[in-house]
Amino acid sequence: MLSTKGQVIERLLKGDFICRTTDEDGWRFLKNAANRAQVDDYLAQLNRMVAQVGANADGEVFFCGYRQLGEDERKVIGQQFRDICNALTPLVEWLVLVQEAGAQDAPLTEGTPVRLNELQSIVEDTPAFREQLARISHYRLFGSTSASVDGQIKQVFKRLCELGYLTRPNPDKQIYLATGKLDYLYEVIRFIDETEGLDLEGRAESASQGQLI
Repeated sequence: MLSTKGQVIERLLKGDFICRTTDEDGWRFLKNAANRAQVDDYLAQLNRMVAQVGANADGEVFFCGYRQLGEDERKVIGQQFRDICNALTPLVEWLVLVQEAGAQDAPLTEGTPVRLNELQSIVEDTPAFREQLARISHYRLFGSTSASVDGQIKQVFKRLCELGYLTRPNPDKQIYLATGKLDYLYEVIRFIDETEGLDLEGRAESASQGQLI
């Protein structure tokens, strides 16, 4: 049986994002500077390192990054970046839908609960939200072929769990939690926004009119 350090290293090398919501034991292990240094020393042999982005008030989100970038590493990172960029429109539109339907002041962050049944009821009662969900669910990222709100929303949540943006702690309940991968997504959006001047924040406000990138 792997030790906590071994499990953490294995998850990092798989490309997982370790946060309090997805792996509290691993997250607490990495919050300890001495433990993090041990993991970093091991990863250094593979040209890797423990990277992190700021999350909510509880702490960071940890993932595996490269120490030095050669041609092969740049290709991998480039593909990962392209994958995220290709998924930006459906992901941002879904985040805006959840924020608007829940009348929330701030977007989802790590640890925030999302109740599927409550969201579904609000969407079903609001024509504009039904149109938004139908458009979002039929993006290639989610791949829904359903004409019903029930089928569409369940497919979206299923894919978000597969992609690592949501987790479902109790399979008997329709309560999902946002993971730290969302915080990483926000960092990518900020980077693109700052370097390309795309005004993504302003465009997100117009998501319901289909004016996103």
